[in-house]
Amino acid sequence: MRIAVLIPCYNEELTIGKVVRDFREQLPDADIYVYDNNSRDKTAEIAEAAGAIVRKEYRQGKGNVVRSMFRDIDADVYVMIDGDDTYPAEFVHDLIRPIERGEADMAIGDRHSDGSYESENKRPFHNLGNQFVKGLINRLFRSRLRDIMTGYRVFTRRFAKTMPIKSEGFEIETEMTLHALDKRFRIVEIPIRYRDRPPGSESKLNTISDGMRVLKTVFWIFKDYKPLAFFGTIALILFLAGLAVGIPVITEFFATGRIAKMPSAILAVGLMVLATNAITCGVILDTIVRNHRDNYELLQNSYRD
Repeated sequence: MRIAVLIPCYNEELTIGKVVRDFREQLPDADIYVYDNNSRDKTAEIAEAAGAIVRKEYRQGKGNVVRSMFRDIDADVYVMIDGDDTYPAEFVHDLIRPIERGEADMAIGDRHSDGSYESENKRPFHNLGNQFVKGLINRLFRSRLRDIMTGYRVFTRRFAKTMPIKSEGFEIETEMTLHALDKRFRIVEIPIRYRDRPPGSESKLNTISDGMRVLKTVFWIFKDYKPLAFFGTIALILFLAGLAVGIPVITEFFATGRIAKMPSAILAVGLMVLATNAITCGVILDTIVRNHRDNYELLQNSYRD
């Protein structure tokens, strides 16, 4: 089978050479692609010297890089790995195995099962953010995934060629997981060992800005993939607010036969109207999303590897 190793890179001159050599040792027949995302150092030169196929992606952001990789590269198995040398190459065989056997559409390198991510990662807010997003997505899709945001993944050709990528930055991993859950792709998690970046290598992640982008992605996908639950929640909040404002008005009317709190009555009616509109939007959009899933299934049936 044709195996392509995909390495998105931005300013990774300290580690990219080792990453390329490690994967060349593990997968001697694979094509190793390094997509340089406007690096200001010698990432591209070092990767090429190590034996990688180097290409440029001028649109900044990891999501943009992965989009180009999936579009441009033809293979049977796609291995996606970061260029920071935090994921050991020797686990790649464990991740490829369920793909080759037809047991999974996406294999995920799970950093959390052995506790290595929590012990190696020196950014406590990242650990907290990972746990929060994981809990939110597992509750939303009734799944039991242990690692939502890992950068070590292996895909089938079908998954890579039929996934619409909308993210531009580091939220791409979250989008991949959500897409796979929503479209019922088969996901297998393989425990791996994680190690922190070597001295001198700096993370490109920003805890606040990238965390907000991930939460924004989860929010919009919640709205787009689960519109009935999303707008139903809004409708429930508006309905309860309408009751809180309207009950004193109704109580007063039955007691005195008149309405003295006219602004409260108008507000209560407005909140109830908004609640009705919200649940109506949810029902309509839920029907559209179901039709979209049906069309995607037809696309999958017509797709040929």
